Amino acid sequence: MYSKEEFINIRDQFTILSRNIYGRPCIYLDNAATTQKPKKVIKAIEDYYQEINSNVHRGTHYLSQKATETMEKSRIKIQKFICAEYSNDIIFTRGATEAINLVAYGMMPLIKEGDEIIVSQMEHHSNIVPWQIICKGTGAILKVIPLDNKNQLCIESFEKLLSKKVKILAISHISNVLGIVNPIKYFIKKAHQYGIITLIDGAQAVCNDYVNVQDIETDFYVFSSHKMYGPTGVGVLYGKESFLEQLYPLHGGGEMIKEVLFKKTTYADLPFRQEAGTPNIEGIIALSASIDFIKQIRMKKIKKHEKFLLDRAIYGLKNIKGILLYADNEPRSGIISFNLKDVHSFDVGSILDQLGIAVRSGHHCAQPLIRFLGVNGTVRVSFCVYNNDEEVDHLCEGVLKAKKMLL
Repeated sequence: MYSKEEFINIRDQFTILSRNIYGRPCIYLDNAATTQKPKKVIKAIEDYYQEINSNVHRGTHYLSQKATETMEKSRIKIQKFICAEYSNDIIFTRGATEAINLVAYGMMPLIKEGDEIIVSQMEHHSNIVPWQIICKGTGAILKVIPLDNKNQLCIESFEKLLSKKVKILAISHISNVLGIVNPIKYFIKKAHQYGIITLIDGAQAVCNDYVNVQDIETDFYVFSSHKMYGPTGVGVLYGKESFLEQLYPLHGGGEMIKEVLFKKTTYADLPFRQEAGTPNIEGIIALSASIDFIKQIRMKKIKKHEKFLLDRAIYGLKNIKGILLYADNEPRSGIISFNLKDVHSFDVGSILDQLGIAVRSGHHCAQPLIRFLGVNGTVRVSFCVYNNDEEVDHLCEGVLKAKKMLL
């Protein structure tokens, strides 16, 4: 946990949290969708445009060299942050969605009719739809790991799906709806026994826990900057070098080539062969600043702080008659999904909004999971380092007020 002084210093770094919403203090509990940005991240963007604005990798002049140097330092920092072996294992994308698509389409020439691809019932649409497209284009078959009665991935069913026909396993590290932390190290180990390539969607994990890609031994790992205090429009694809080399480029254009002839194009070495065009330079640099912020406030304390808020919220919500909490007793990060019985999630979310409390309502881009729960949507609350116990109490009071108004 953070001391009162530490928390105030953290909170003061987020200017947006000092504004009012409908005349009430802003209580931002939609962090699983995007986190707010600390001053140092915003300043990193300003500094880029004010001091070193230039295109990267293509100029011999001073500004281009400084921009290139600064951006490539970010690549090294990200490499170390997730414990990748080489900086060339880090590919910059527009987000986790594009990173998954890059792998899916890059592997399409290697997939043939009758091959199988495994996803899970709790996946975000961005880790379902690309694989459906690949299956349609190749004749491969999509297999799904179902959920059990605890809303966790069914291990027994997963093991039955494993065979030499399976080419790819693509699952989330943490559910964006339920906050459940999946035992990905086990899934990866079992998949590798059958020669299956693994991709882990870590969008909800990188700002909530230590990620060591060498320890979990995954072949690909993806995440987005905007869920870890960084800017939108930036994502990361980590891949083992041997697997990145197998991927056909998703985009063609400048920077990703060695030589272009009308008869044949020779691609550049990693990581640039997968980074066609001008990147989001200032966003990549600002992502580096967000990593500095996380290191400064320490991941161990982030986890403890979010666990405290999570436990307090579950306790408070359970005291409201008619509340439906999903997977509240399972291993989880700082995400809660709930409903009020006989009330639509959008109605609850709208009332909380009028109270200055920002939550997410709906299917959360995970319709198969929502259907499994037997509802049209849920109210999702997701905590972050700048939330506190008073905000949790206001949330519970807001839900109680919504119940009185709607029932």
